[in-house]
Amino acid sequence: MSDQPAIQKPLPEPDDASRPFWDGAAAGRLMLMRCNSCRTWRLPSRMHCDRCLSTDVGWEQASGRGTVRTFGIMHQRYHPGFANDLPYNVSIVELDEGPRLPTNLVGVSNADIKVGMKVVVDWERHADVTLPKFRPA
Repeated sequence: MSDQPAIQKPLPEPDDASRPFWDGAAAGRLMLMRCNSCRTWRLPSRMHCDRCLSTDVGWEQASGRGTVRTFGIMHQRYHPGFANDLPYNVSIVELDEGPRLPTNLVGVSNADIKVGMKVVVDWERHADVTLPKFRPA
Protein backbone atom coordinates (compact mmCIF):
# COMPACT_ATOMS: atom_id res chain seq x y z
CA MET A 1 0.00 0.00 0.00
CA SER A 2 1.37 3.40 -0.99
CA ASP A 3 1.36 6.58 1.05
CA GLN A 4 1.35 8.54 -2.21
CA PRO A 5 -1.90 10.40 -2.98
CA ALA A 6 -3.55 9.55 -6.31
CA ILE A 7 -2.57 11.96 -9.06
CA GLN A 8 -5.60 13.91 -10.21
CA LYS A 9 -6.47 14.71 -13.81
CA PRO A 10 -5.92 18.33 -14.78
CA LEU A 11 -9.21 20.22 -15.02
CA PRO A 12 -10.13 23.54 -16.65
CA GLU A 13 -10.09 26.61 -14.45
CA PRO A 14 -12.98 28.93 -15.39
CA ASP A 15 -12.12 32.60 -15.78
CA ASP A 16 -14.34 35.66 -16.25
CA ALA A 17 -14.52 35.18 -20.04
CA SER A 18 -15.55 31.52 -19.83
CA ARG A 19 -17.67 31.64 -16.66
CA PRO A 20 -21.08 31.50 -18.48
CA PHE A 21 -19.96 28.31 -20.24
CA TRP A 22 -18.89 26.61 -16.99
CA ASP A 23 -21.83 27.90 -14.96
CA GLY A 24 -24.14 26.50 -17.64
CA ALA A 25 -22.35 23.16 -17.56
CA ALA A 26 -22.78 22.98 -13.79
CA ALA A 27 -26.54 23.46 -14.35
CA GLY A 28 -26.65 20.86 -17.16
CA ARG A 29 -26.91 23.42 -19.98
CA LEU A 30 -24.47 23.74 -22.89
CA MET A 31 -24.00 27.50 -23.20
CA LEU A 32 -22.34 29.15 -26.20
CA MET A 33 -21.64 32.72 -27.22
CA ARG A 34 -23.86 34.02 -29.98
CA CYS A 35 -23.54 37.22 -31.95
CA ASN A 36 -26.54 39.46 -31.38
CA SER A 37 -25.98 41.16 -34.76
CA CYS A 38 -25.69 38.26 -37.23
CA ARG A 39 -26.73 35.39 -34.87
CA THR A 40 -23.55 33.34 -35.50
CA TRP A 41 -22.66 30.88 -32.72
CA ARG A 42 -19.05 30.80 -31.55
CA LEU A 43 -16.72 28.72 -29.46
CA PRO A 44 -14.34 29.48 -27.92
CA SER A 45 -15.61 32.75 -26.57
CA ARG A 46 -13.88 35.88 -27.89
CA MET A 47 -14.45 39.61 -28.00
CA HIS A 48 -15.78 39.95 -31.56
CA CYS A 49 -17.71 37.91 -34.09
CA ASP A 50 -15.58 36.28 -36.79
CA ARG A 51 -18.35 36.76 -39.35
CA CYS A 52 -19.42 40.41 -38.86
CA LEU A 53 -16.85 41.72 -36.30
CA SER A 54 -19.62 42.87 -33.96
CA THR A 55 -18.84 43.00 -30.25
CA ASP A 56 -22.56 42.74 -29.38
CA VAL A 57 -22.75 39.24 -27.95
CA GLY A 58 -24.84 37.13 -25.62
CA TRP A 59 -24.79 33.62 -24.20
CA GLU A 60 -27.49 31.15 -25.26
CA GLN A 61 -28.23 27.52 -24.58
CA ALA A 62 -27.26 25.21 -27.42
CA SER A 63 -29.15 22.04 -28.28
CA GLY A 64 -26.42 19.75 -26.96
CA ARG A 65 -26.59 17.68 -30.15
CA GLY A 66 -23.84 17.16 -32.67
CA THR A 67 -21.85 14.89 -34.95
CA VAL A 68 -18.44 13.27 -34.47
CA ARG A 69 -16.14 14.95 -37.01
CA THR A 70 -12.89 13.19 -36.04
CA PHE A 71 -11.37 11.29 -33.16
CA GLY A 72 -8.20 9.62 -31.97
CA ILE A 73 -7.55 6.89 -29.44
CA MET A 74 -4.88 7.69 -26.86
CA HIS A 75 -2.74 4.71 -25.88
CA GLN A 76 0.19 6.58 -24.37
CA ARG A 77 0.08 8.16 -20.92
CA TYR A 78 0.93 11.85 -21.38
CA HIS A 79 -0.23 12.81 -17.89
CA PRO A 80 -0.24 10.43 -14.91
CA GLY A 81 -3.81 11.40 -14.02
CA PHE A 82 -5.06 9.60 -17.15
CA ALA A 83 -3.15 6.32 -16.60
CA ASN A 84 -6.25 4.39 -15.45
CA ASP A 85 -8.28 5.58 -18.47
CA LEU A 86 -6.00 4.17 -21.19
CA PRO A 87 -6.94 3.74 -23.92
CA TYR A 88 -9.34 6.70 -24.16
CA ASN A 89 -10.74 8.75 -27.01
CA VAL A 90 -10.25 12.41 -27.83
CA SER A 91 -13.01 13.51 -30.16
CA ILE A 92 -14.09 16.61 -32.03
CA VAL A 93 -17.87 17.07 -32.03
CA GLU A 94 -19.41 19.53 -34.45
CA LEU A 95 -22.41 20.92 -32.64
CA ASP A 96 -25.67 21.28 -34.59
CA GLU A 97 -25.18 25.04 -34.12
CA GLY A 98 -21.84 24.90 -35.98
CA PRO A 99 -18.94 25.27 -33.51
CA ARG A 100 -16.64 22.31 -32.93
CA LEU A 101 -15.85 21.17 -29.40
CA PRO A 102 -12.94 18.95 -28.33
CA THR A 103 -14.28 16.36 -25.89
CA ASN A 104 -14.48 12.67 -25.06
CA LEU A 105 -17.20 10.22 -26.00
CA VAL A 106 -18.74 8.18 -23.20
CA GLY A 107 -21.19 5.29 -23.22
CA VAL A 108 -19.58 3.76 -26.30
CA SER A 109 -16.54 1.54 -26.77
CA ASN A 110 -13.62 3.10 -28.60
CA ALA A 111 -13.99 0.41 -31.29
CA ASP A 112 -17.56 1.55 -32.02
CA ILE A 113 -16.84 5.27 -32.51
CA LYS A 114 -17.43 6.38 -36.08
CA VAL A 115 -17.01 9.68 -37.91
CA GLY A 116 -20.53 10.94 -38.61
CA MET A 117 -21.97 9.39 -35.43
CA LYS A 118 -24.78 11.47 -33.93
CA VAL A 119 -24.15 12.36 -30.29
CA VAL A 120 -25.74 14.26 -27.43
CA VAL A 121 -24.12 16.05 -24.50
CA ASP A 122 -23.59 14.27 -21.21
CA TRP A 123 -21.96 15.66 -18.08
CA GLU A 124 -18.97 14.60 -16.01
CA ARG A 125 -19.18 16.30 -12.64
CA HIS A 126 -16.15 17.14 -10.52
CA ALA A 127 -15.94 19.13 -7.30
CA ASP A 128 -15.11 22.44 -8.99
CA VAL A 129 -16.12 22.03 -12.64
CA THR A 130 -18.52 20.05 -14.84
CA LEU A 131 -17.18 18.82 -18.17
CA PRO A 132 -19.30 18.36 -21.29
CA LYS A 133 -18.81 14.86 -22.71
CA PHE A 134 -20.90 13.27 -25.46
CA ARG A 135 -22.63 9.92 -25.82
CA PRO A 136 -24.38 8.32 -28.79
CA ALA A 137 -27.74 9.96 -29.51
